[in-house]
Amino acid sequence: MYKVLICDDQNISRRLFELFVAHSGRYELAASIPSARAADTYCARMDVDLVLMDVVMKDGSDGLEAAARIKKMNPKIKIVIVTSMPEVSYLERAREIGADSFWYKELDSEPLLDVMDKTMEGEHIYPDSAPTVPIGMIKSSDLTASELLVLRELARGSSNEEIAGVLHISVATVKTHINHMMQKTGFRNRTELAIEARVSGIVIPD
Repeated sequence: MYKVLICDDQNISRRLFELFVAHSGRYELAASIPSARAADTYCARMDVDLVLMDVVMKDGSDGLEAAARIKKMNPKIKIVIVTSMPEVSYLERAREIGADSFWYKELDSEPLLDVMDKTMEGEHIYPDSAPTVPIGMIKSSDLTASELLVLRELARGSSNEEIAGVLHISVATVKTHINHMMQKTGFRNRTELAIEARVSGIVIPD
């Protein structure tokens, strides 16, 4: 049987994944941990074939960074990124670090065990896009890629000048994007826009 490491800071999700593994008949639990900090250490010291890796952890550890360390240490270990956050950059980062598959907890229609099976067979299971969630009067899919880049920096608490410097655009362009987003969403000011963006998970600053 394949041995699975579960790494998720949410108790309910972690216990559910443990039940999936226990009743699968083809997977065995290697360990179940609430932080990504020591995930690579577990993989180095234990026999692990597959990792179910959450992204955002309460202790500040980053599941994608942990996944990158594991892949660098042992590329043969399969990794399925699991998250409930619709942050679009997670899909891109997961592909860049070589994560084998990607599964949204609440929104993915394909059962997790099926994703695990296909991943162990060598397939790469990725959704076409991040989930669409409401933000103000619109949906997240109504925001352009450029607007999302600005929104991520805005949610970080950056000023217009700081956003312009990071994204290598003019301050006037930053202001235009923010004004367009406020008009679309209906929020009264940039603070409301930034807070809602973070709460909804549309953008999550590093």
